[in-house]
Amino acid sequence: MIRAMAMAAAAALLRPLSARALTAPVTRPIPSSGERLPVVGLGTWITFNVGDDPELRDECAAVMRAFFREGGRVIDSSPMYGSSQEVIGDGLGRLGRPPDLFSADKVWTSSGAGGPAQIEESRSSWRVPRFDLLQVHNLLAWEEHLPDLLAMKAEGRVRYVGITTSEGRRHREVEEIMASRPIDFVQITYNAVDRAVERRILPLARDRGIAVLVNRPFRQGALIRHVERHRLPSWSGEIGAASWAQLLLKFIVSHPAVTCAIPATAKVAHVVENMRAGAGVFPEPAMRRRIAAHIERL
Repeated sequence: MIRAMAMAAAAALLRPLSARALTAPVTRPIPSSGERLPVVGLGTWITFNVGDDPELRDECAAVMRAFFREGGRVIDSSPMYGSSQEVIGDGLGRLGRPPDLFSADKVWTSSGAGGPAQIEESRSSWRVPRFDLLQVHNLLAWEEHLPDLLAMKAEGRVRYVGITTSEGRRHREVEEIMASRPIDFVQITYNAVDRAVERRILPLARDRGIAVLVNRPFRQGALIRHVERHRLPSWSGEIGAASWAQLLLKFIVSHPAVTCAIPATAKVAHVVENMRAGAGVFPEPAMRRRIAAHIERL
């Protein structure tokens, strides 16, 4: 047995670096700190809102287990997402609180005074000592919440602060906050169809040193369902994309301003597929244009 174990270890060490690199997730730095994050994370909108159903909680815990096994770190949630926070906390408890977790949550209340209590309730649901990232969800009462979050960061009670929007809403206001406030992250919708952020928000993020999280990479599954009616183009193999989901994710995370995309899923096979899109070869600008043009034609 000892000899067999030694031979297996030697084989792993001798495996070509190129083969091992295909499974290693690509990481990008958070501009404000240099800390690196894998370019694919895990969203929990709808998919983790399973209440107390034991079988569905088992499935979510299995997704989280596979996510961390594939090198994942960023899990994103919100008080808006029903029972998702409690389900995350349950899964983290089962997994022994993985040390690589990067916990991203939000404050989502119209009452500025109610923000601290909501954040504490969210933290308790996750069962973490503190959040890595807190964001003002969809800019709700951001004028009141953002100063509180920045104060929490100064006191060491959260590591990063950000804002979010989705589905192309309030982009002008997002730009104004990015240009005038010391935020670390901005979360926006971006995919091969929804590309408005390419004009101003993504360039501004690079100029201001703001990390970018991408929500709705598959338009809540609608984009996947649409393109899957067509054959995957043969040239997708040039960048190691074996499925539509991988092609769409590689398009997103290949943008140099994007730090991490956060597709949501409750299926182990899908989280593995998504995570492996964040490894290997990414499309260069010419291939990115080809992907976008192809999706538009479909």
